[in-house]
Amino acid sequence: MTFFPTDLTSFLEIIRQNADVAYSMMFAWASSHSLLMALFGGYAAHSGVFNLGVLIGVCWVGSFFGDVFRFWLGRKFGSRLFSRFPRLEKHVNTAARLAQRHYLWMILLHRYPHGIRGVAGFAYGMSALSWPLFLAVNFVAAGIWACAIVSAGYAFGQVSEKLMSDASSSLGFVMLVVFLGLSWILAKKLEDAAERDAKQTAPAFAGPPGSDAARRDRRQRRRPKAG
Repeated sequence: MTFFPTDLTSFLEIIRQNADVAYSMMFAWASSHSLLMALFGGYAAHSGVFNLGVLIGVCWVGSFFGDVFRFWLGRKFGSRLFSRFPRLEKHVNTAARLAQRHYLWMILLHRYPHGIRGVAGFAYGMSALSWPLFLAVNFVAAGIWACAIVSAGYAFGQVSEKLMSDASSSLGFVMLVVFLGLSWILAKKLEDAAERDAKQTAPAFAGPPGSDAARRDRRQRRRPKAG
């Protein structure tokens, strides 16, 4: 068995020979909403490496439980989680500001923008969103994400197969890299759009309910305006 594949066909064969490990890794990547790996998984499913239905189920469950775990951490520890990580705190606050007005759409769509998708679960846990509502909407959203992204990768595999012969494995690898790169760029664009919307449509995030910052914010809002 070749441990250092030199082409896409050899790489897919190694994955096929280690299917159990590969499914476990897909579960882990899905728990962090790894867009590129889910797309690649769909492509690999078209090549016969994964079973499409099983892969969608693995990504669905992984994505769902990943956000459930982040929600629990945000609910239990609040803003203390990010006090030493200002860059992560920025993304969490962006997600929190959006969730203040668009929590339903945020849960359905946060898996796609780069930067926000890995931390939005923390923001929901720090918000007033209830556990039952979050679990219900998150379960549906995880299923939509898994079906859409894995199916997109699978469809790309079908298109690329029609555009190249079996001897063009290197061309297929280049096309896959370009496809994944364009997907990453689109995710970054979605992140930028989400940050602009957060700044324009919602006030600054004061903190989780019950925090000192949230209480100060409520007191300031209740003060009568001068004049």
